[in-house]
Amino acid sequence: MPTNQNPFIILPKPKIYKVYTTNIHMTDIFENTILCKHCSKKMEPATIYKNGFHLRAIKCEKCKNQIIHPEDLKEFGDFQTLKKKNFKVKLRYIGNSYAVSIPREIIDFMNEQEKQMNEMVNMCMEDVGKLSLNFKW
Repeated sequence: MPTNQNPFIILPKPKIYKVYTTNIHMTDIFENTILCKHCSKKMEPATIYKNGFHLRAIKCEKCKNQIIHPEDLKEFGDFQTLKKKNFKVKLRYIGNSYAVSIPREIIDFMNEQEKQMNEMVNMCMEDVGKLSLNFKW
């Protein structure tokens, strides 16, 4: 190696870029006037009741077209998925009583729906071999 060369490589100085962002507050689309895609009439707010759910919707009075709120539709889909699952839980003996643990997935779903769930649950015998738990009073 020649003696007059520098053994260190000099790299260019790195560039620093500043990125500015803003908080964007999005409003609910159902708060705006929506026209029916079939007849161009103004759609009116409505509530659809399905399997105990209150689904926010908008309906066209003229052609009966309806649009369900996407968030409510997602929650209803989550419920349908959870309803199809079969949970196997263990029956435990505690003191003079038996206990069954409720899977976390069900409790989380109930908490989302109620926003606040009571610690007390209403339980009744529905049929031979069938117990019912009600989280609402």
